[in-house]
Amino acid sequence: MTRSKPIDVDRTKSQGVATRTGSGADFLQLSIDAAPTGGRAEWLARELRAAIADGRLAIGSTLPASRMLAADLNVSRGVITEAYQRLTDDGHLAGRGRRGTIVIAGPSVGSAGTGSTPTTARRAAGEPSLHGDALFADPIDNSMFDRLRATAARIDLTPGAPDLAAFPRAGWLRAERSVLSALAADAFGYPDPQGHIEFRQSIAGWLARNRGMTVDPADVVVVAGVAQGLALLARVLDSTGISRIAVEDPGSRGARQQLRSWGIDTPPVAVDEKGLRVDQLWDADVPAVLLTPAHQFPTGVVLDGGRRRELLDWTAAGGLVIEDDYDAEHRYDRPPTPALFTMLGDQVLYAGSVSKLLAPALRVGWLVVPARFRAAVIAAKRETDLGNAVLTQLVLARMLDSGDLERHLRLVRRRHRRRRDTMVTAIGQHLPSARIHGAAAGLHLTITFDTITFDNEGTDDVALATAALGAGVKVHPLSWHRQRPGPAGLVLGYAASSDSEIADGIATLGALVGVRSGR
Repeated sequence: MTRSKPIDVDRTKSQGVATRTGSGADFLQLSIDAAPTGGRAEWLARELRAAIADGRLAIGSTLPASRMLAADLNVSRGVITEAYQRLTDDGHLAGRGRRGTIVIAGPSVGSAGTGSTPTTARRAAGEPSLHGDALFADPIDNSMFDRLRATAARIDLTPGAPDLAAFPRAGWLRAERSVLSALAADAFGYPDPQGHIEFRQSIAGWLARNRGMTVDPADVVVVAGVAQGLALLARVLDSTGISRIAVEDPGSRGARQQLRSWGIDTPPVAVDEKGLRVDQLWDADVPAVLLTPAHQFPTGVVLDGGRRRELLDWTAAGGLVIEDDYDAEHRYDRPPTPALFTMLGDQVLYAGSVSKLLAPALRVGWLVVPARFRAAVIAAKRETDLGNAVLTQLVLARMLDSGDLERHLRLVRRRHRRRRDTMVTAIGQHLPSARIHGAAAGLHLTITFDTITFDNEGTDDVALATAALGAGVKVHPLSWHRQRPGPAGLVLGYAASSDSEIADGIATLGALVGVRSGR
């Protein structure tokens, strides 16, 4: 056997043969030479986050074992485990035992660390940017929410979603397998437009346990979210001669737009620190009102006992309440608030959904409808889409009945509380003159400004929201949700963002306010 000759390192260099001058990994073509001294874990976390954002690391991908990647990069294993832990804390990774570390969710679109965001890609392709005053300022544009969602941003602090990375995938799959194994063939036919009886029974049980409501499953109508529920109610009530429904001011712009799209007039009624001004409701001379009494959107106030008693008098005179039980399950620093349904009974049309419990993408909600409206609402549902998907209803029924949904709620409530605290702390640090509203419950905060001027015309939250979007942070201007003038402010969601994103986003807003107010 001939012994091979030793390689002459100098000779190979002179002949252009590659030699190992640094350490790198085939995984994502990582090169430790690009990492700053003393910041290697942060650099690696940023590289991984960028790879998840641009699709190089798909959801479900398994990351290299920390020991292996540390050897490839010639760094301590602690660098790798710290980087993995940062993304785990942010909700992007999860340990799966022998399966290793798995990518379970992506960061906000266009997160820091990506070389090119979808927005810059659109600009390079010649497509118009959605940034600017036009996105926020149009008072009648019903597509503005869709366009804002589609607009790329580094950090998304818009309200309306729970912690989507915490969706109970394992519990859902377990319930789905259980349902499919026992499902009769005829269940795959056309659904009952009112909703599957098993799911309606499960909803009644959930409302009894969590909202103190005694509900007959026969009064439950399953809908594709509260948005569809409002559309069905608008059609039915209009057919009975109710063409004016008062709404809270400030109040949900989306709900107001939904009613208006069906020809319903929506006169505003003021909200103060005790909730809806029922005295103004009397003055408005309307037959119905849409309320979010457990956690008012967007101010976060709870309709207090005195106002509830006043509302009881108003409904006794014939008034009808549409109760949108918006994110009532998410409370942190106060006791539960009973649903209006428990005291107003047949004068309430109650609406709820799983959008804030699990995910808006499921498009599943419910109405509790007094008997006199039930047939008309079911008929409207049938004419709209023939009914919700049966399999989804039965999976949700299994999760409701097994206690999986309660367990999930306890989990996300802890996460939401922590993220709420992070946002409150960041506002205190970077926006000290802002007033915080609605911190005791829900999935968002509202902040108002009394003295800060954003431009030469005076206090303008649209200008601030526009500037924030230009800086990569999406928020809602409070004026979006007003019909009448009021203090400027922002509506800030925290549940679907990581702690680091929240802190960074609020710091960005603070810097913008500082520049515009001349600090």
